[in-house]
Amino acid sequence: MIRIAIANQKGGVGKTTTAINLATALAACGRRCLLIDLDPQGNASTGLGVKTADRQYSSYDVMMGDATLDEAVSSTMIPGLDILPATVDLSGAEVELVEHTDRAHKLQKALALEEARWDVCLIDCPPSLGMLTINALVAADSILVPLQCEFFALEGLSQLLQTVERIQQRFNSSLSILGVALTMYDRRNRLTEQVAEDVRSCLSGLVFETVIPRNVRLSEAPSHGLPALIYDHRCTGSEAYMSLARELLARLPAEELAA
Repeated sequence: MIRIAIANQKGGVGKTTTAINLATALAACGRRCLLIDLDPQGNASTGLGVKTADRQYSSYDVMMGDATLDEAVSSTMIPGLDILPATVDLSGAEVELVEHTDRAHKLQKALALEEARWDVCLIDCPPSLGMLTINALVAADSILVPLQCEFFALEGLSQLLQTVERIQQRFNSSLSILGVALTMYDRRNRLTEQVAEDVRSCLSGLVFETVIPRNVRLSEAPSHGLPALIYDHRCTGSEAYMSLARELLARLPAEELAA
């Protein structure tokens, strides 16, 4: 199973939207996909139609050893896509994990027990660089960074890259950056074009060719408990995520996907 953390400590850059729709697109491409909601807000769970009342176990329970991954995972309306939902209990995990000597490896150990069920695992991280995100980066093979096309997002990217380097040095030497996905792209805005040019010049081949546009359908879909690819598969946002999924698959090791 290939594990990909979707992370950026800045909020509002499209992490959860990317996680939901990329997972749906990968499932549509025939991959068995697991989406882990590691954000206490639980938006990825809600966006896939998993009601709060139906979340008997969550990613919190799995990390704290109160439930197995198999017990906590729920199927979704999308064939081939399962989710490990989140609850508000995760908000206390940052404090509770401090007392554990293996606090950075909780998620990694839980995932090691269920490798064969899925081809790809996407981890939707909270908008911070706290213990939950560290657990995701330790457990992941690579990181996908959604980057909003604005100036302040560039400053946050630098901090995130420093964190990735520290994780590589201390916990996970094999962690790599799979790519940067430009989100909320508005071709009418000159600043958007400038930020995209700056990111591509700095990070070169790490930046995906596909850009995710500003699209009202992407914003509407979660309120219906649906991925945009189900809510309106013909909108520009849905088409962009299908394109991003194909581009992502081309970057993944074929031998691991075939395993």
